[in-house]
Amino acid sequence: MLNALHAQPQDKILQLIQLYKDDPRETKIDLGVGVYKDATGLTPVMRAVKAAEKQLWEVETTKTYTNLAGDPAYAEAMQALLLDGAVPADRLSAAATPGGTGAIRQALGLVQLANPEATIWLSNPTWPNHPSIIKYLGMKMADYRYFDADSRGVDFDGMLADLAQAKAGDVVLLHACCHNPTGANLTLPQWAAVADLLAKTGAIPFVDIAYQGFGDGLAEDAAGLRLLAGRLPELLIAASCSKNFGIYRERTGIVIAVSPKPEMRAVVQDNLAFLNRQTYSFPPDHGARLVTMILNDPALRADWQAELEDIRKNMLTLREALAAELRRLSGSDRFGFLAQHRGMFSRLGATPEQVETLRREHGIYMVGDSRMNIAGLNARTVPILAKAIIDTGI
Repeated sequence: MLNALHAQPQDKILQLIQLYKDDPRETKIDLGVGVYKDATGLTPVMRAVKAAEKQLWEVETTKTYTNLAGDPAYAEAMQALLLDGAVPADRLSAAATPGGTGAIRQALGLVQLANPEATIWLSNPTWPNHPSIIKYLGMKMADYRYFDADSRGVDFDGMLADLAQAKAGDVVLLHACCHNPTGANLTLPQWAAVADLLAKTGAIPFVDIAYQGFGDGLAEDAAGLRLLAGRLPELLIAASCSKNFGIYRERTGIVIAVSPKPEMRAVVQDNLAFLNRQTYSFPPDHGARLVTMILNDPALRADWQAELEDIRKNMLTLREALAAELRRLSGSDRFGFLAQHRGMFSRLGATPEQVETLRREHGIYMVGDSRMNIAGLNARTVPILAKAIIDTGI
């Protein structure tokens, strides 16, 4: 049987990681991997996480299972963080998942159970795992225009024109903030226009929020999500705690479904528990418990928010520094979009050949579509990258 299997296409980011590891140059720069790094190149454990782990070690008395959908206290804490009362609690169903990817997988499973013929609409471009999972599940998908290659901003007119073709019962996947891979985000008035369009077409928003707190702030980064939740009858949310809590390896995520009526909540909750049972039974709890402790303890929460704000400001400082250095070297403001984008990523606008030149001649590693992780930079490497970009003719 097993000899009938074929090798799967290699993940380009994982290939990039290996190429970077094999590169002997001391001046090499890794802008490919999607994790936050501090100025020393380390992805640190946040202070509040360490403090919560110490508390948990002292008081935890069992490692038995929680519930199929995870600890209800985790769901309540995350619902408050994400939605801040935008939707009554009696319309919310939720299930803990292994990371944001698990949340996306379970949300799509819920769509399959409810409407197997639904088309999933994806921004062009989007995170590569979105179409990969949808294709694996055998679901229908379509693209909507999102990124304007000339301005490096959002092609909002094109986005609305494409989404106007979505049918009732289709699902529109939206990035809440810090769009991956482009860094270009919707404004709040644009979110309102999207809500109006979805209300008209009957398509259902599915919001992927993996970087809350990395863009403009915790509340600001969830503003579009909350607007949709307050205006539309149905909504799906996939959230990750990997980035804003720095607990990547703990695989901590959640899927949340907003039902049109309170009486539907129990059925939706039952289906989410069913999907967890079929996929991995009980979800992991360690990371979820740490998040719950931090969000519910005023002192831990205050320290977490302070450190998260430092991380956000560091990325913004790096963006502004890179844009300024490129302005100095190029004599133009054609890279000004880097300071306007938010989150870890920006799409530089380089060709695959130019990206290869950056790797080969300058030891600078980024994804082939020129997505680069701003958090991979520091004060020393910003000028090196800027000079390499100009020398490559980008």
